[in-house]
Amino acid sequence: MQTEKIKFGTDGWRAIIAQDFTVYNVARVAAGQAEWLKQHFENPSVVIGHDCRFGGALFVETATKVLCANGIKVLMAQGFVSTPMISMGVLHLAASQGIVITASHNPPTYNGYKLKGAHGGPSSPKDIAAVEALIPEEVTVPKESLAHWEDEGLLSYVDLEGMYIEYLRGKFDIDALLRSPFKMAYDAMYGAGQNVIRKLLPNAVLLHCDNNPGFNGQAPEPLDKNLQELAHTVATTPEVKIGLATDGDADRIGLYDEDGHFVDAHNIILLLIHYLHHYKGMNGKVVIAFSVTDRVKTLCAKYGLPVEVTAIGFKYISEIMVHDDVLVGGEESGGIAVKGHIPERDGIYDGLALFEFMTTTGKTLKQLCQEIYDIVGTFVYERNDLTIDNTLKNNIINKANAGGYTHFGKYTFNRTENIDGVKYHLDNGGWMMLRASGTEPLLRVYAEGNNRAETLDILEEVKKTILA
Repeated sequence: MQTEKIKFGTDGWRAIIAQDFTVYNVARVAAGQAEWLKQHFENPSVVIGHDCRFGGALFVETATKVLCANGIKVLMAQGFVSTPMISMGVLHLAASQGIVITASHNPPTYNGYKLKGAHGGPSSPKDIAAVEALIPEEVTVPKESLAHWEDEGLLSYVDLEGMYIEYLRGKFDIDALLRSPFKMAYDAMYGAGQNVIRKLLPNAVLLHCDNNPGFNGQAPEPLDKNLQELAHTVATTPEVKIGLATDGDADRIGLYDEDGHFVDAHNIILLLIHYLHHYKGMNGKVVIAFSVTDRVKTLCAKYGLPVEVTAIGFKYISEIMVHDDVLVGGEESGGIAVKGHIPERDGIYDGLALFEFMTTTGKTLKQLCQEIYDIVGTFVYERNDLTIDNTLKNNIINKANAGGYTHFGKYTFNRTENIDGVKYHLDNGGWMMLRASGTEPLLRVYAEGNNRAETLDILEEVKKTILA
C-alpha cells in the first residue's frame, strides 16, 4: 500500500476527513506516538478525547486500540471535551501525554490530532517532530474491542468536563459572578465549550450551545465576521455587557463590549496584563508571538515587566511558560494563557478572568479598554489573508527577506524584524507584516494603524505594492 507522509503542523496534524484524515492514518499516527512513549516512559499513559467534530468518537476509539495494543494505559474522556480539558487532565492525572482529536478553528471538513505534554500544554516542538518521525507507513488496526482493553486494565474512563468545571469553581468566585451587575452572552460556535458556561453561569445568554458536528457549515473561528449574531445580541440586550466566544475546541477567545464592538486578541492580552499586574499585583514575564501588537511592550515598559517575543505558534509560548515565571502568554489568533492556570490556551478561563475584572471593578469592558488606551494610545489591527499561488507567495517573501521593499505607497518604515515573517515598523507609529503559510497558497498581511481607516489603507497600499 502506498501511503502519504503525515506532516505535523503547530501542535499536531490536521487534514480533510475521509480524504487524508482516515481511520487508517489515525492508527498510523497512534502507532508512531506509542513508539515514542515506550522510548521515553517506563509505564506510559495517555489522556485522550475528542471535540464535537464529525467522527471524533471513531477516531478516538481507533487511536485507543492502537495505544492499548502497545501496552499503553489510556484514560479516555467521556463525551466531547475541549483542548484545555485534555491538557488539564494530563497534568492532574499525571499522564505521560495527551491527545485531542480536533481541528480546532478549521472548517468542518477537517479533523486533527493534537499532542499535549505532561506539563499540561502543547507538546514541545522537539517531541512533536520526534513523534512525526516515528509514524510508520503501514499499521495493523487491532480488532479487540474497547471492553477487552478495559478488562485488561489498559483502558479507563474519566469525566474531564466535570473535573474542569470543579477546577474553575475553585479558581473563580462563581457566586460573585452570578451576582454581577453585568450579564454575559456566550457563543460556543457549536464547539466543545458549550456545556461549561451553561453549568457555571446559568443566567448567561447562550448561542450555538448545541451539538452540530458540521458547525452549521462555518469554520468555528472566533473572528468578528463569524460572530455577527453574538455582536447583535450584545448590542440589543441592555443587561448584557460582555459577549464571549470560543472556537471549536474552546482554546481560542473572541470578545465583544457592551456596544457589540469586537475586542480582538491584542486588546485581550493588554487587558489581562493590566488586570493581573495593576489590579491584582501579580508579576512575571509577558510572552507574545511575533504578530502581536507592540503596544504590549509599551504597557510592560510602564509596569516594569519583561517581554519575550517568539515565533508564531503557541507551542513556543507554552515551552517558555514551563520553565519561566510567565504572567501572560498570547498570540494574535486568540490563544492566550495566564499565570495561575495551565500553560495552555483557554478561551473560557480567559473569558471568566475578564468577567471577574468587570465584576470586581464595576466597570464595563469598554471602560476597561479605555484604561489601556490611556496608557498605550488607541490602535486598530486588521489582517488580510491573500490566496495567491505558491510561486508568487514565495517570490514576495524572498523579496521581503532581501530588503526589496522600500515603502508601501505613502507608508515608509524605519526598521524591520524577521523572527517569523517580515515585520515593518512604520513611521506613522504602526506596523505591518508579511508572513507566508507553510502549508497553503496563502500570504498573510498584518497591519496596525492609529485608527480603522488608516489600518485599512495600510493593507490596501501593501496589497497594491506586493501584487504590482
